[in-house]
Amino acid sequence: MKTKMYLGAAVIALMGSTAHAGGHMMFAPGVGDFNWESFEALKATQLKGEQVTVFGPWLGPDQKLVESVLAYFAEATGADVKYSGSDSFEQQIVIDTEAGSAPNVAVFPQPGLAADLAARGFLTPLGSETSDWLVANYAAGQSWADLSSSAGPDGKKELYVFPFKADLKSLVWYSPENFEDAGYEVPTSMEELKVLTDKIVADGSTPWCIGLGSGGATGWPATDWVEDLLLRTQPADVYDGWVSNEIPFDDPRIVAAIDEFGYFARNDAYVAGGAAAVASTDFRDSPKGLFSSPPQCYLHRQASFIPAFFPEGTEVGLDADFFYFPAYEGKDLGKPVLGAGTMFGITKDSPAARALIEFLKSPIAHEIWMAQTGFLTPFKGANPAMYATDTQRAMGEILLGATTFRFDGSDLMPGGVGAGSFWTGMVDYTGGKSAKDVASAIQASWDALK
Repeated sequence: MKTKMYLGAAVIALMGSTAHAGGHMMFAPGVGDFNWESFEALKATQLKGEQVTVFGPWLGPDQKLVESVLAYFAEATGADVKYSGSDSFEQQIVIDTEAGSAPNVAVFPQPGLAADLAARGFLTPLGSETSDWLVANYAAGQSWADLSSSAGPDGKKELYVFPFKADLKSLVWYSPENFEDAGYEVPTSMEELKVLTDKIVADGSTPWCIGLGSGGATGWPATDWVEDLLLRTQPADVYDGWVSNEIPFDDPRIVAAIDEFGYFARNDAYVAGGAAAVASTDFRDSPKGLFSSPPQCYLHRQASFIPAFFPEGTEVGLDADFFYFPAYEGKDLGKPVLGAGTMFGITKDSPAARALIEFLKSPIAHEIWMAQTGFLTPFKGANPAMYATDTQRAMGEILLGATTFRFDGSDLMPGGVGAGSFWTGMVDYTGGKSAKDVASAIQASWDALK
């Protein structure tokens, strides 16, 4: 998983650590602009003496954050909530469910793993009411409901997981000071972004910094580009068919999306260091050109995590800012957003487990994490003012403005493709191979796995 790959170095591997989620609440009930009514309403569900176990991928600081949210459920209902995290979650949850020792609730970083367990009968359906709730209450709600639904052991498609905590990828980063000095304005359409790209070149500068280097995972940043651009050039059902391989990788629509990436990445005038430098530049180093003097570039497309690799002391909102990677105004495809996120599923059914899923529908569950760090939500019922920073709030607004949301496509593909031939294929493409040849080679690798 890409998100795990680039954040892994920062994770404290406290495998199997357990903590009681009840007790300390970060924010005193009744204080501040939180939706305390939703907290008070939880008290109608009394679970004193009931235990609910939660197992997920979060460790270290992230574990403390999720526990701070679960504490409100424990306090209101009286349930005994125990969270445990592991950096081997994906392997362990399969072992535990097969052994009959699953937790009540599991937190999946990938919908594919949840779908596999659902098909084997290891997840409890969450019901049409929860699906309807997502459609009505999440921005691009049908997208989230579809993402969270899969076939059960009888082949019937149902909602098996509840999406809670989103990650955002459709962002372009820039230096407001450099834009102001050059007289540039933030583009609001892909057409305007391409005009700006040409204007920067005409002014004698370089528009983009792009780097695909990532050790053994070199190439993955280009997959995000292609995914974003496919959503901006084709309807979302084409994206879905591509991810499932019902539409082959070398379909002309997919090849065209790869060439859309090439429009930016294979033009020497458009990329810092020239096109030949794209594959060899480490993705962690690539945004630094935004902050050099004079700037080596003015634009960098990357997910919400990238400020971790900005020069020390860089302040987002002042020294660096971002805008939504825009859609084509002329294609009438709405405002698609590419991202990722985590999903809660019931792996051992109980009244307390079901009550916990219901808790995730409450504004307070979202707002407690919003008021801290590392959390975005498409929930329209949460108060955006509760985000701890203007940066989080602005990212949250992009999620709320989405008409379509799609999960990182390569993470949904078989590992040999999404974390293999797709990565290496994009390196080959930036090196000069045609999009058609690269796409055909990726499709051949997928066929070999079937």
